[in-house]
Amino acid sequence: MAMLSFEKKYRVRGGTLIGGDLFDFWVGPFYVGFFGVSTLFFALLGTVLIFWGAAIQGEWNPWLINIAPPDISYGLSIAPLREGGLWQLITVAAHGAFISWALRQVEISRKLGIGYHVPVAFSFAILAYSTLVVFRPMLLGAWGHGFPYGIFSHLDWVSNVGYQYLHFHYNPAHMLAVTFFFTTTLALSLHGGLVLSAVNPRRGNEVLTPEHEDTYFRDFIGYSVGTLGIHRLGLLLALNAGFWSAVCIIISGPVWTRGWPEWWNWWLELPIWGTLAHG
Repeated sequence: MAMLSFEKKYRVRGGTLIGGDLFDFWVGPFYVGFFGVSTLFFALLGTVLIFWGAAIQGEWNPWLINIAPPDISYGLSIAPLREGGLWQLITVAAHGAFISWALRQVEISRKLGIGYHVPVAFSFAILAYSTLVVFRPMLLGAWGHGFPYGIFSHLDWVSNVGYQYLHFHYNPAHMLAVTFFFTTTLALSLHGGLVLSAVNPRRGNEVLTPEHEDTYFRDFIGYSVGTLGIHRLGLLLALNAGFWSAVCIIISGPVWTRGWPEWWNWWLELPIWGTLAHG
């Protein structure tokens, strides 16, 4: 179906959550809506605040700009702008933009008459972000436990948190998250490579069908999940990657305060090892 004829089927009034027909229109190929406007507002506000922070610091190198959270001593209170309050405002603006974008996706889904799998998937990314700058700092009792907004400063924060727990890769939830991230990449590469090979045959050959793709994977690994199934599998893998990445950081500090290698001592203390040693 041509794109223009397809657009006629969903460029209809209705399906909005807030605002009714007020912003129920398109600008070129982009749907606006109330939440499109609020997304733009919060995104621009957050960007302006970041540039304001850069101006205060006198630092315009994009690699070195650093908007740090309040000092730990401020706890969960509101800090002065130059001492972390700017970070708090940017965090609010970021949540406003991300949540607005998810709700805009809900409205588009309602217009298309499809499920909410796209906004639900995006909400897992919002969850991962909120875990780092809201939930974990609240559980630890200070906004200062959030990560700073900056490129090098953010990487330093990641490195410091990792060393704080000695070997962060021993975190079992981190292991699951990394496994799901890599498996998502593997599934996407296999699926993408298969589709490209099917629809881009050598000159003079016909484009292959999904039946050929299914046959290839039955020959390759003994089973084909199917054209719909591979997308459901990809969604499941990606959502688990985001979910377990949120779990791995929220349990580091609020739940487990020592080095992660120590957590695995339970394995060494299982009674079976004593039995084997004396057997």
